Amino acid sequence: MTDRTPTVHRAPAGALPGGGWTLRSPSGVVAELLDFGARLQSLSMPDRHGRTADIVLGAVDQRQLHGDGAYFGATVGRYGNRIARGELPLDGTVHTLATQRTGHTLHGGPDGFATRHWDAEPVRTDHAAGVRFHLTSPDGDQGFPGTLDVHVTYLLDAGGTLTIRYRATTDAPTVVNLTNHAYFNLAGEGNGTIGDHLLRVHADAYLPVDAELIPLGPPAPVAGTPFDLNRPTPLGPRLGLDHPQLALAGGGFDHNWILRPAVGLRPAAELHHPASGRRVECLTTEPGLQVYTGNHFHGSTGPAEAPHPRHGGIALETQHHPDSPHHPGYPSTVLRPGEEYDSTTAYRFTTGQPASENSAEDGPGRDAGGR
Repeated sequence: MTDRTPTVHRAPAGALPGGGWTLRSPSGVVAELLDFGARLQSLSMPDRHGRTADIVLGAVDQRQLHGDGAYFGATVGRYGNRIARGELPLDGTVHTLATQRTGHTLHGGPDGFATRHWDAEPVRTDHAAGVRFHLTSPDGDQGFPGTLDVHVTYLLDAGGTLTIRYRATTDAPTVVNLTNHAYFNLAGEGNGTIGDHLLRVHADAYLPVDAELIPLGPPAPVAGTPFDLNRPTPLGPRLGLDHPQLALAGGGFDHNWILRPAVGLRPAAELHHPASGRRVECLTTEPGLQVYTGNHFHGSTGPAEAPHPRHGGIALETQHHPDSPHHPGYPSTVLRPGEEYDSTTAYRFTTGQPASENSAEDGPGRDAGGR
C-alpha cells in the first residue's frame, strides 16, 4: 500500500453521530459514512485554490438524524420515493404499506432504511477503499412482503470517485428501489444556496406530478419547459420561473427525469459551481433521476451556526420511477426469489473548468422558459 492508495478507518467513538467511518483519497476527497442509515454524512474536497469545504449537507447529532435530517445522505428504502396511498399491488394482492402524514408511502415508510443501524465492515481493493453495509428487512417490514437481504457498498478511489453499489435478494416477491439521499452544495455546507450552480441532466423526458407529487402517468418531453437541462443551466433563474409543475413542488424541482437508455453506467447529471471550480458528475445504471432542490428547507435544518436556507442543497437521487407499482408502463421494480437486485451509482468529484460544451456561458436555451 502506498500514499496513493485510498484508506478506510473506523471513526473514534463520539466523533460522528451514529458511529461511522472515514474514507480518504489521495485526490483530497474525504468521505464520512455512518452506520445509522448507511449514510454519506459528509464529503470534503478542495476548490481550485486548494481550499477544502464539506459539500454534503449532514446532520450534527442523533436528534437531528431522527428529525429534519433523517434523510440527509441516507440509503432510503425499501422503496425510494413515493407509492401512492400506501397501496402496493403485486401478483393480484394489494399490500397495505405504512404511510406518512401525506397518506402516501415515502422512502419506504416512516421507519424505513434511513432509520436503521446497519452492520458494517471495511472493504479494500487495489485501487479503492470503503465500507460494506448490511441490513435484513423482515417480511412485513413497513408492510412490504418478503424478507429482504440488502448490502450497500461505498468505495472511494484514488481519483476521487465515490461508487455506491446496492445488492438485494428476497425470499418472496416484493418491490425494491434503493437510492442515496445526499444533498450537495458545492460552495460548501452553509454557504448560501445552489442558485449559482449549473446543472445538466441527460434526459429528454420527465414525469409531471399532481399536487401530492405523485406522477400523473406517461412521461412528458422536457423540450420547451424548465425541465430541459440538456445544457448546463444556472439553477437560480430556472427555479424562479412561473410554471405550474415548479409551483406544485414548492417552487423548484422535485421530479423524476427519464434517463436515456444505455448498458452499464450512463451519464445522469453534472453539477458545477463556477466560483469554486468544484464539480460532481453522476453516473448510474438506474433508469431515472429524481432531482430535489430543497424547496422546503426553512432555515432550521442543519448546524445552528449555518442553518440550511430554502434551496440550500440539491439531491441527485438515482432510482427507478416513483409509484412504479401503479404504472405498468414504467420499468418494473419487482424482485422475486432467485433474482438479485443489483444497482450502481458513481459520483465523480473534480475541480476545474468544465469542457467547452459545458461552459458557464451555456445557459438556458431560448425555449426553456416554461411558457
